[in-house]
Amino acid sequence: MMLARNAESLYWIGRYVERADDIARILDVAIQDLLEDTTVDVDRQARLVVQVLGLPAPDTDEPLDVWSLTDRVAFDKEAVGSIVDLVRSARENARGAREVISSELWECLNATFNGLETAERRSRRLGPHEFLSYVKNRAAMFAGLADATLSHDDGYRYLLLGRSVERVDMTIRMLLARAGDRASSPAWVNVLVSAGAHDTYLRTYRGALDAENIVEFMLLDRLFPRSVFAALSVAEQNLSLLEKGSSRVGAQARAQLLLGRARSSLEFLEPGKLLDDLPDRLVDLQDSCRAVNEAVTAQYFSVSPYVSWADARVSDGNVLEESEL
Repeated sequence: MMLARNAESLYWIGRYVERADDIARILDVAIQDLLEDTTVDVDRQARLVVQVLGLPAPDTDEPLDVWSLTDRVAFDKEAVGSIVDLVRSARENARGAREVISSELWECLNATFNGLETAERRSRRLGPHEFLSYVKNRAAMFAGLADATLSHDDGYRYLLLGRSVERVDMTIRMLLARAGDRASSPAWVNVLVSAGAHDTYLRTYRGALDAENIVEFMLLDRLFPRSVFAALSVAEQNLSLLEKGSSRVGAQARAQLLLGRARSSLEFLEPGKLLDDLPDRLVDLQDSCRAVNEAVTAQYFSVSPYVSWADARVSDGNVLEESEL
């Protein structure tokens, strides 16, 4: 039986690393757009990025530009939910759970954190892409080492559960950023690029870039790991394994019920009509993610002073205090 504090640490390591990776992806695409389109309102778009990521609004009336946006979302050591903050949080939780993770996994997170300042200095010379690529590459290394060096036991399942719940939330945020756009808008492609799905989508749909197909792919595709359906399925499968086949009902089975309901709501959707009520559907799924997080916390974790993220943290777009974690 795994200690609750170790289970909680692994769950949040999975969430923190996934969120840092996804924020790096979204920010990289957003900055590229800001640099290429000279007609765009940079301040408005930069604030929209902050809002989409669920981060607190900048406490300044000064117009945001590419570098001030990057400072807030990526570099700021004091800002809750910045990439540096998320990597630090993952590392601190890994430090407290050393007995249940591999040495290679710990060294990956530790080296990633220690390399952030060097990556930032290089980025300030060569552009934000340098730092964001560093984060994406290190997150990919973390995922590979987790798969290759951890026993696929309960600890690994908590890690995957956290990663999958976070992945659902972040993919929904990518779609929400475009939900108000015209179906013919070329900006829909940004969803695919942010999710690393562009090439896979083109092979699946034989090069036809269509908003309806993009939404269908990112919501419903069974095989692409960043689709909402695929991530929900992974979360549901790992939660089921953590339950070890028990048939518990009521409050103890709430997380499983919520995941199953969210997956089922997508499984039987009729393709071709996804854009009609897309914002409402996405918000419902996001609310389900928030409820799953609360149910998992109540069922598996115990709140104690040991938890290393005792200060405020951003989760699912809200700032959570220690008592809520």
